[in-house]
Amino acid sequence: MSDREVLLVVHPDRDAVRDAVHKVATRFADGGIGLRVVDEDACELIEAGTSERLCRMVGPGDHPAEGAELVFVLGGDGTLLRAAELARPAGVPVLGVNLGRVGFLTEADSDALDDTVRRVIERDYQVEERMTVDVTVTLDGELVAEEWALNEASVEKSSRERILDTLIEVDGRPVSAFGCDGVLCATPTGSTAYAFSAGGPIIWPDVEALLVVPSNAHAMFARPLVVSRRSVITVTIDPDGSTAILTCDGSRHIALPRGARVQVVCGRTPVRLARLWPGPFTDRLVYKFSLPVKSWRQRHGD
Repeated sequence: MSDREVLLVVHPDRDAVRDAVHKVATRFADGGIGLRVVDEDACELIEAGTSERLCRMVGPGDHPAEGAELVFVLGGDGTLLRAAELARPAGVPVLGVNLGRVGFLTEADSDALDDTVRRVIERDYQVEERMTVDVTVTLDGELVAEEWALNEASVEKSSRERILDTLIEVDGRPVSAFGCDGVLCATPTGSTAYAFSAGGPIIWPDVEALLVVPSNAHAMFARPLVVSRRSVITVTIDPDGSTAILTCDGSRHIALPRGARVQVVCGRTPVRLARLWPGPFTDRLVYKFSLPVKSWRQRHGD
């Protein structure tokens, strides 16, 4: 019996992943790789209609990725971000197969599922590290919370009717104060996600930088900032203003009281992503966003 194991993380929509989950489990079993899952529903999908034991359950508190060869994801970017939470502490690479829409973080589309599993079985993939951010929340000098993110940490108003008054500092020096809907602090990986939707630039993943993007700011100087990975970004909530919410990677939320200070720095622990295709990031950008790369004249045969 092989001692190789892969942790499988799937999108919670059972109908959307049913066929893919069963196919992946069967192929891995045939290739001598055992499956771990943290979701009982996923285990039921894997073993539906068979008497074979194709997976084993592990609890989230048991460090589920520890000792695994890979975390294999069936879903979109949200599912991959959830998988990254499990993989990061163990330093295990994550490989995603997109069953959603854009799936910018995922490595393969659903029509390449068979080939993707084959390459995992043959260990035919490379691993790259992606920068994360570490986030600290303090109030009156006292620690309130600590978090991290692969894509972004967003500080946003908690009341739709109110404006969030903030002060942005970089390396301990004030840069700008304004009312806004929020402020996003993103990694290069996250520059194609929420920060992009908010008007931020796209940063190539190998650029060592952090991105600050105000959201709907009421100010003359409220442009995105690209700062060094060694910089310290601080977003302070006006003590006399509204409360806010800190959200990391769209899923982990912390209530921010008035006067809270959110400090964002380059993360101590990166996320490792498994890659199948060695092409440049430019090609991935064009493909994922379906960007036009022919001029008007070329498209019309002039």
